[in-house]
Amino acid sequence: MPKTVTYAQWSLEPYCIGVKLRLLRTQKRLTLSRLAAETGLSTALLSKLETDRMVPTLATLATICRVYGVGMSYFFSEPARHALSITRKAHLEAASRGADSVRITPLNVPGRGTRLVAQAIEFPAGGATVSMDNLRETSAVVYVLEGRLQLDAGSLTEVLDAGDCAAIESQMTMAWSAAGKYRCRVLAIFPSAEKAEA
Repeated sequence: MPKTVTYAQWSLEPYCIGVKLRLLRTQKRLTLSRLAAETGLSTALLSKLETDRMVPTLATLATICRVYGVGMSYFFSEPARHALSITRKAHLEAASRGADSVRITPLNVPGRGTRLVAQAIEFPAGGATVSMDNLRETSAVVYVLEGRLQLDAGSLTEVLDAGDCAAIESQMTMAWSAAGKYRCRVLAIFPSAEKAEA
């Protein structure tokens, strides 16, 4: 049986009050029972508020704000934007386009206001390369999921193994490729082109 959502719950959903309550409590390292003792509210009520099963009254929220040392605006600031991109595992594991080509799978859809671009990049064995010379400055965080990644910048060469991570801030032309005889898969996060030009 589907859960009925009240107008109050629907209209408060973008403010994520329950999530914010839980984050405040965990950041302060309080248990529900300790918070209940400090506020005079029951643990059952606090649990319902944190899991969005109940809408708090302003008086209840004010009591909780006093304990946490935050204002009501913490809960009611308008969310400026919200974007969520999901790439399913099956899409990432689909057959590659060719044995010799680098396969780039976008993990989010860059758009106006997008700050980060996430990509899964698969390098085949044998040296197919992606060059990072199209920007004046390369900024990226790269996490090696599988295989070994070779990063070449001028006469500098670094090899990263699965589980290794590199934070890159460079104005040198960089080439990325699989090191060794096996494919390499990485997760790469870049600033969006719009952000890079700013």
